[in-house]
Amino acid sequence: MDKKSNDTRPKWKLPKVNIPLVIFLVFVLVLIFLPNFFSSPGEITWYQFQKDMLKRKAVDRIVVINRETAEVYIKKEFSKDSAFADALRSPIIGGLNPGPHFTFNIGSVESFEHKLELAQQDVEADQRIPVSYQDKGSISDFLPWVIPAVLVFFMFRLLFRGQGDGAGGSSIFNFGRSTARLLENDKKSQVTFDDVAGLEEAKVEVKEIVDFLKDPKRYTKLGAKIPKGVIIVGPPGTGKTLLAKAVAGEAKVPFFSLSGSEFVEMFVGVGASRVRDLFKQAKEKAPCIVFIDEIDAVGRSRGKNALYTGANDERESTLNQLLTEMDGFGTNTGVIVLAATNRADILDPALLRPGRFDRHIYLELPNMVERRAIFVVHLKPLVLEENVDVDFLASQTPGFSGADIANICNEAALIAARKKKEKVEREDFLEAIDRIVAGLEKKSKIISPEEKKIIAYHEAGHAIVSWLLKYIDPLLKVSIIPRGKSLGAAWYLPEERQIRTVTQLTQRITAALAGRAAEEITFNEVSSGAVDDLEKVTKEAYTMVAYFGFNKKIGNISFYDSTGRNDNALQKPYSEETAKLIDEEVRKLVEACYQQAKTILIEHKDELIDIAELLLKREIIYKDEIEKVLGKRGVTVPPKLVATK
Repeated sequence: MDKKSNDTRPKWKLPKVNIPLVIFLVFVLVLIFLPNFFSSPGEITWYQFQKDMLKRKAVDRIVVINRETAEVYIKKEFSKDSAFADALRSPIIGGLNPGPHFTFNIGSVESFEHKLELAQQDVEADQRIPVSYQDKGSISDFLPWVIPAVLVFFMFRLLFRGQGDGAGGSSIFNFGRSTARLLENDKKSQVTFDDVAGLEEAKVEVKEIVDFLKDPKRYTKLGAKIPKGVIIVGPPGTGKTLLAKAVAGEAKVPFFSLSGSEFVEMFVGVGASRVRDLFKQAKEKAPCIVFIDEIDAVGRSRGKNALYTGANDERESTLNQLLTEMDGFGTNTGVIVLAATNRADILDPALLRPGRFDRHIYLELPNMVERRAIFVVHLKPLVLEENVDVDFLASQTPGFSGADIANICNEAALIAARKKKEKVEREDFLEAIDRIVAGLEKKSKIISPEEKKIIAYHEAGHAIVSWLLKYIDPLLKVSIIPRGKSLGAAWYLPEERQIRTVTQLTQRITAALAGRAAEEITFNEVSSGAVDDLEKVTKEAYTMVAYFGFNKKIGNISFYDSTGRNDNALQKPYSEETAKLIDEEVRKLVEACYQQAKTILIEHKDELIDIAELLLKREIIYKDEIEKVLGKRGVTVPPKLVATK
C-alpha cells in the first residue's frame, strides 16, 4: 500500500508573504537602527578629555570630523580599565570596539589646536597625539529625505498593484468597479419558490420573468416584449428580498445582487462608474437578472427638498446613469432589473415609468390563509408537540409579517430549549408571541405596592371599556407584569379590516383613554403611566380630523400627502386659521372620548374594583375570567355617548 495515501497528518502550508512589504519594513528598520549596530561613542567634554584621557596617556589618536566634532580612539591596552571597558567592548559580536570610543565638540579648530598644544606642552614631539581632519556625512543626515522617498515609492507600488485586476482588486482605481455579487453555477441561491409562502400572486409575475429567460422564443414569437424591470414594493418583512432569492434559485441564468447604497461613495463619479460597470458585466452575462435591494438609497426623487433630505449632485448623477442604462440597451438583450424597496413614495417618477420598471408588485401583510402557509414553511425544521395547531397560530398573529412569523418560530424553539423540553409546545409559541409584541418579562423589576395598584386599576379601565364597546378588537388577556418598557398591558386580537368608520375610530380613542379615566375615578389624580396611550390618541385624533375628513367643521377635506414630498416643507398645506380650528376640534374629540370613558367606568365601578383586585392577586387574567365579571361581550354604549364631532 502506498505510504502517502495513509499519511493523515495535517499538511502545513507556509502563509503567503508579501515580499515587497517585508523588504520595505526591513529597510526602514535598518535605517533607523543602523547607527546602533556599530560603535556608540560616548559624549564627553574637553575637561573630561583632558583629565581622564590625556593625563593618563590613554588616547591613541583623534579624528576631527567636519571641523566640528572630535572622535577619540582609546589605546587597546586600556581595554581592561574600568573607565574605558564599556566603550571598548563591541555591542554586537563582542571583542574590541574599533572606535571611535568618545566624542566631544571642539568649538573652532584654532581653539581646539591651541588647547591641545597647551595640554601637551610637556610631552615630547614624537609622543604627542596624532590629529587628522575628515569631511564626511552622517547616515542621520540622509534619513529625513530617504525615508519619505521610500514611503512614497512603496505607496504608489501598492496603489498601482491592483490596477487592471478584477472588481476585487486592492487598488483605488477599482473604486469605480461594480461591487455586485454574481451568483451562477455552484454559487447560486438555494432558495426556491417552494420556500416562499403567502405570496402567490407575486410569484406568478416573477415566475413569468424566469420563464422568459429560460425560453424567450415562446414570448417573442407572438411579438411580446418582456418587462425590462420589476420593482417589488411592500412593508419591511413581507418577503421582498426572499422573493428575489427565490428568483436567483429558480433561474438558470447569472444573477447579480447588490444593495442600492453600494453605488454611493464619497468620491465624485464613483456611483455612476459602478452603474456603468454593473450593466457592462450584465450584458456580457446575458441573459441574466440584476437585483438591486433598497433601491431608494440611490433612486430618491431629484431636486426636491435637496437641502433637507441630504441629496447631492453625486447621488443624482448616479441616478441619472441608472436611468440611462435601464433605457439604453435593446429590448431583448436579456438583462432584467429586479428591485425592492419599502419607500416607493420617495422614488423618482422617471425611474418608475414604463420602459424602466414596467411592473410594480405590491406586497402586503399576509392574511390568515397566507400566515398559515408561512407557518407551515417555518415549522418544518422544528420538533413539535401534537397540541400545536397551525390554524390557531395563524389566528393569533394578525398584522404580523413573514419575518415576524419566522422570528416567532425561532423564539418558540429557543424558549422550549431553555426549559429543557423535548418538543416545542403551544405554550412556547404563545410566550414567543408575547415576547415579540411587548418584550421580555421583567419580573425582577422593583415596583412599589402603590405603583402596582395604580397599574392594576389603569389596565382594568382598559379592559372594561374595551369589553363593553362594540367595535373594539376582542380582548384576550390583561397583565400587570412589566414587559419591555411597559408596566402593564391589555392584549387584543386585532380584526383584519380594510376600512374603519367614525364610530370605530372614536371607540378606539375612548378605550385608549380608559386607563387614565380609571386612575382619576379611583385615586382622584392621574399618573404619567398613560403617556403611551396619549401619544396614540393624539395621532389618531389628528388623523381623523385632518386626514380622513371626519370632522364637520373642517369638512370633507384631507391634508394627507401620499407622495411624502411635503414632509420636510417649511409651510403647512393649510392656513393658520385652519390649523387653529384643527387643534380645537382635536381637543374636543379627545375630551368627548375621555368623558365617555369616565361615564362607562362610573357605571361599572364595582366591576372595575373586582378586575383590579383580581389583577393584583394573579398579575395576569384571561378572557374567561373577565367574562365572569362583566358577562358576555356585546353590550353597546348608547349612541348619544359616542363622540362623532
